[in-house]
Amino acid sequence: MKLQALFILFILIGCQKPKPVSQTQAHKTISENKPKAIVNKENLSKTDTVYDYTTDGATSKENYILANLLDQKMDKDSVVTGKYRLDFYFNKIKTADTEITIKGIQKGSEWNVIYGLGKQSAKGSPFFQISFGYPACGYTHNNYLYYLKNSDLQLVHDWYTLSDSGWGSWVEFGNPDESNPESFYCKTVAFGPDDNDENMGTVTYSDSIVFRRSGNHWKKQLLSAEDKPYFEKKMSFDDFHKE
Repeated sequence: MKLQALFILFILIGCQKPKPVSQTQAHKTISENKPKAIVNKENLSKTDTVYDYTTDGATSKENYILANLLDQKMDKDSVVTGKYRLDFYFNKIKTADTEITIKGIQKGSEWNVIYGLGKQSAKGSPFFQISFGYPACGYTHNNYLYYLKNSDLQLVHDWYTLSDSGWGSWVEFGNPDESNPESFYCKTVAFGPDDNDENMGTVTYSDSIVFRRSGNHWKKQLLSAEDKPYFEKKMSFDDFHKE
């Protein structure tokens, strides 16, 4: 009986689906060893077009971003790292470019962009929220806030988001006059389920940051203790998503 039970246990373990990388794990992978082995050289010519989706679901054919895969490697733990060049186009003319390195890439990950600091694109905003990750619940997404003015491109802030059926963690920005902002704020919002009641959860705010413009560049200042909540409230799942 013991051998039979052990054999069944091995089968169950072998059939489990690999879990996505959590937000905590994603933070840890940033400081791990440099990748070594190159994965799929034929994929290095891949270019994704990142369109802005408007409120009616249409895409902008004049303003877009090209994400060019420059290099892709896998480390000894099978963690894939990709190096990309982002080319920014306005009126179909390249205005600026930058390179970023993303660690912990899942096959099938996608790019998205929002113009502005809100949840929907703001026409004429110099800010760009660019996200990259696997399009499913429970997967960590890399996020980047860029500021582009007169061909001068700056990475203002970067963070991780994680969403799973209404629970998760993300960043919310305070909306200034986006046409000519002097300062704005952001905070990290997390909403997690109660262990004893599936209809209840706890919302926390952490990492309050103020961004101030100096010339044509932005400087940020942390206003709260790093990674420690400064606000916490219990509320139902429905009430949280009504706000």
